[in-house]
Amino acid sequence: MWLPELSPGTLILDAAPSGFEPKALDPSQLGLIVADCADDEGREVIIVDSSGELHIRLRNEDAAQRPMILVPADPASSDLRLAVASRFLRRLGGQTVGLLPQALRLTAQRKRRLVELLHAFDVHDTGGGPRDVADLILHSAQARLPSVEWKDSHARRAANRLIHDSIALVERGYLKLLRGA
Repeated sequence: MWLPELSPGTLILDAAPSGFEPKALDPSQLGLIVADCADDEGREVIIVDSSGELHIRLRNEDAAQRPMILVPADPASSDLRLAVASRFLRRLGGQTVGLLPQALRLTAQRKRRLVELLHAFDVHDTGGGPRDVADLILHSAQARLPSVEWKDSHARRAANRLIHDSIALVERGYLKLLRGA
């Protein structure tokens, strides 16, 4: 599960202080629960419905009984966290909600690119080189060119970019995805 402080798409819930009496939260009433994991720092529930995924981090057992939304004062992600919180509150109120904020959604093109990057990383990690990436991922006939022609080919440059970008993604670049960047 993602660390909630890294992902503005994760709604962080804690127990409300005394004096507040919010309605108890039953995650199963919000949609299909596709993941429910607990650890020493709380419980994370991922719920899916037609509007997308909802990631909820319950910091303790009382958070579901007396939920309070935490929105850290972080200029880099507070707008996204507020949009996710607002969406959640509308959902709790039985209102129809739209899709996740644009920054937290992946376009079909972006998804394809990420799949390519992960495949390129796998090929590179198992000892494959640019020719293998060009052949297996880019499906380029240029991968079978003689060395002299391969050296200046578009497929070689594209394969090298894929390898370079895939290493960056795996070595911490994925954090940008969590932050909506």
